Amino acid sequence: MKKISRVAVVGAGAASAVLVLSVPAFAHVSVQPEGVAAKGGYAVVNFKVPNERDDAATTKVEVNFPTDHPLASVMPEPIPGWTAKVTKSKLDKPLEMHGEKIDQAVSQVTWTADGSGKDKGIQPGFFQKFPLSIGQLPEDTDELVFKAIQTYDNKEVVRWIEPQAKGQEEPENPAPTLELSAATEDHHGGAATDDSAKSGDDKAATAASSSDSSSGSDTTARALGIAGIVVGAAGVAFGVLAGRRRTNS
Repeated sequence: MKKISRVAVVGAGAASAVLVLSVPAFAHVSVQPEGVAAKGGYAVVNFKVPNERDDAATTKVEVNFPTDHPLASVMPEPIPGWTAKVTKSKLDKPLEMHGEKIDQAVSQVTWTADGSGKDKGIQPGFFQKFPLSIGQLPEDTDELVFKAIQTYDNKEVVRWIEPQAKGQEEPENPAPTLELSAATEDHHGGAATDDSAKSGDDKAATAASSSDSSSGSDTTARALGIAGIVVGAAGVAFGVLAGRRRTNS
């Protein structure tokens, strides 16, 4: 009986573990760069918005920008079926960009689904990416925290506004957070690209030179080989003729 009880307990524990592991993690609004988001530079980022409902479509997405690290340049990419609106606010402290002072920064971008019908917005089981070109990225922080609001066609609103504290579990509705990488030399990655291109050209030139040199060496070797064969054949013929002369004499 004890053995049976132990087996039953172990089996129940294993079943519970399977149930826990099988519970899906809920998706949430997130932001990721296309390539690199370097401090002091510009980047294209995608806000990924999944539909977490089975009976409603997402028809509106609002992204609020951080006020402690304002961004002066924000440009949305056109998305079929959606209208984008960029809202700017006056800054308490003007920013300086390319030698000019900027007294306004983007405070919010709102996407609203166009048209009507069952295919309007983000349908259940789907997600949508909302691309933005943003800059100039700050140099005095490692991340930018955005607050997003997702609205469904049944009037339900989900607020993705909770910041992620380091060392703590992820909150129920985490705010989209963009990780920033180290600054490049020119803040655009151009210097690295140029150096890479030059390096590639130098390698190509060296390879071409080596190829020409190798080709010339091969040609010379072939010519010497043919000449050696001719000389050898002539020597053999001369030896045969000389032998015949001695025999006749």
